[in-house]
Amino acid sequence: MQEPKEWPAAGLNRRRLSGGELEAFFAGIRTRHIHDVVTFLCIGTDRSTGDALGPLVGTKLTELGFGQVIGTLREPCDATNLEQRMAEIPEGRVIIAIDACLGMSDSVGYYLVSGQPLQPAQSVGASLPEVGHYSIAAVVNVKGPKPYWTLQMTSLYKVMQMADEIAGAAASAFG
Repeated sequence: MQEPKEWPAAGLNRRRLSGGELEAFFAGIRTRHIHDVVTFLCIGTDRSTGDALGPLVGTKLTELGFGQVIGTLREPCDATNLEQRMAEIPEGRVIIAIDACLGMSDSVGYYLVSGQPLQPAQSVGASLPEVGHYSIAAVVNVKGPKPYWTLQMTSLYKVMQMADEIAGAAASAFG
């Protein structure tokens, strides 16, 4: 994916943010792009607690009135249909990719944000195409030897709390 020409080289590296810092990340995107060109690509499945973060965020964004959202609880965007769902996005859209991930214990509950594409399913060793111009990877649990099991056993409360933080920050920044 080509990055828009107006993106500065600085600030594109991955940063770890708390939920309270997400609004500033979204506000930075808003200053570079009008709301009408932004598409939220919320990746995950409703069949795994930890991996439901993306569809939960997508559903919340839709309920908040965001029109350009791909990946909800009703119509998830997951490993089986990611490329097909990406093809639905019109040319010229700025994509903010959102997905759950596993990480170090001191990063659980934080967000890895970037002005670069996201590599979906990296935590579980799958190979999917990079997506997004901007990305948010929510660290929902600790990475271990059995990533699918870990995602399945992730706290629903934690996932819902993080989905609320992402959707709330987006609504505040773009509202």
